[in-house]
Amino acid sequence: MSDSFARRVLAWFDEHGRKHLPWQQDVPPYKVWVSEIMLQQTQVATVIPYFERFMQAFPDVVALADAPQDDVLHLWTGLGYYARARNLHKAAQRIRDEHNGQFPETLDEVMALPGIGRSTAGAVLSLSLHQSHPILDGNVKRVLARYYAVGGWPGVKKVENQLWAHAEQHTPATRCHHYTQAMMDLGAMVCTRSKPHCDHCPLQADCLAYAQGTQSEFPGKKPKKTLPVRNTLMVVPAFGRQVYLRQRPAEGLWGGLYGFLECDNREQAAQTLRAMGIDDCQWLPLTPFRHTFSHFHLDIEPVLAMSGAAPLQQVAERAERWFDIDQPVTVGLAAPTQKIIKQIATVL
Repeated sequence: MSDSFARRVLAWFDEHGRKHLPWQQDVPPYKVWVSEIMLQQTQVATVIPYFERFMQAFPDVVALADAPQDDVLHLWTGLGYYARARNLHKAAQRIRDEHNGQFPETLDEVMALPGIGRSTAGAVLSLSLHQSHPILDGNVKRVLARYYAVGGWPGVKKVENQLWAHAEQHTPATRCHHYTQAMMDLGAMVCTRSKPHCDHCPLQADCLAYAQGTQSEFPGKKPKKTLPVRNTLMVVPAFGRQVYLRQRPAEGLWGGLYGFLECDNREQAAQTLRAMGIDDCQWLPLTPFRHTFSHFHLDIEPVLAMSGAAPLQQVAERAERWFDIDQPVTVGLAAPTQKIIKQIATVL
């Protein structure tokens, strides 16, 4: 291996890299794929218990493909970015139906699956099958942007292409699986977003950002914009210790998760409740709060609609159900729904 960059990174990994994470033990592509999707936008310490529960419930790709989406989203509840879970489920079904239940082994085939881009595909094939593919996740972008002092936000195509070129330049033909893990670890453990530990970095000697004292300037930050604010009234039909939840459409915001009724105002809420057979109810306001998405703020005003009469019937379809507030809810819930349920438990 002639590349000094890769040699130093691998020598660092041999001494300091992470080698005992759950998805590093017995590493078929399926396990690595699930871990890589979970690790997008999420810290390792948060992912570990979710990964272990997920593997216990869905030990292989066919088990995941055959599972109801409700079960998949339930086990994802709390991880956020639920499109990841929906795409994971769709991809598993594609692997079952189009690849005979065997995870594909070429970069193009893996990238053709829902929710998998070039970097994730490369990481899965590198870590599980020891194929040589460059990766460019957030940690690797930071290491390379600082090492080469690549200015600009990596979300801009020109900047991203520069970083890909550097990633390709240093990815070794051998020990690629160790190199891939090492680059992710280096970004997570040493070349951190703030207060990087440059004195422990194997690349310090010729890192341009370190030489210039400009580590905090790389990678360039996403241009800030003012987030718009939206408002919603979340109405919780309740009878006794039961609350009503409705499954959201498969696509879009909180797709496939269960949530409360969303209305513009009390009048619309009353009409919706009457259509459900709930004519007479007592309104009990709960504590409002703000939930922030990447592209807008959502100001939520939750309110209990306490019915004096039992619901006409237990709704038969999976899309809408009454749940006992004292029992664990075994479907996927968005964070605001969980927050409201905790509030309800203290007032019912």
